[in-house]
Amino acid sequence: MAELILTGAAGRLEARYNQAESENAPIALILHNHPKAGGSMQDRVTVMLHKLFVERGFSTLRFNFRGVGRSQGNFDNGQGELSDAASALDWLQSQNPVAPVTWVAGYSFGSYIALQLLMRRPEIDGFITVATPANHYDLSFLAPCPSSGMMFYGSNDQVSPPADLERSASKIRTQKGETVEWEMIEGADHFYRNELDLLRDRAANYLDRRLAQPRKAAPAPRR
Repeated sequence: MAELILTGAAGRLEARYNQAESENAPIALILHNHPKAGGSMQDRVTVMLHKLFVERGFSTLRFNFRGVGRSQGNFDNGQGELSDAASALDWLQSQNPVAPVTWVAGYSFGSYIALQLLMRRPEIDGFITVATPANHYDLSFLAPCPSSGMMFYGSNDQVSPPADLERSASKIRTQKGETVEWEMIEGADHFYRNELDLLRDRAANYLDRRLAQPRKAAPAPRR
């Protein structure tokens, strides 16, 4: 794994990167939990998601949002962090110009940013989110959601209560041919203290199922 410093809108971004052996490997961007709650790219859920994609041959990048670790800048209530994610995805694509598949995954606050990002980047083919804080952020911007994905949540999550995620997810509308699923991890709290292995297994099953399906048609080039 390479330790990197990327360039973001607010300055440098500290990152970790695994380059796949295949020249035409798929790519994945992993986004961490809330910076003001101790979130960083070293969070155990974030690291688990990173490893999940690496094990399936993805060139995979995770990074610290602005103001975290060695990343410059200050927390920007989501707007600046979305810009950070876009810069990181730009870099990842520049290193893998023929990547046939692009995924994004996020945990807690990072899942909110991931969902924002996929609405702006039509090349994103799929997503996995964990503990999306639907009680703190309005997900109505997913109208319609342009990519298929999975939203995992814990039955004992007191930070992002399951009822809020279920209510928001049930209202999501998708583009033709896309499906957004949501799955509860029984017994899991917001931090997956005792259920991380179960989360990994469920996420792996979903990702493997998706990767076995035919790819959707490539989107029109961005202008």
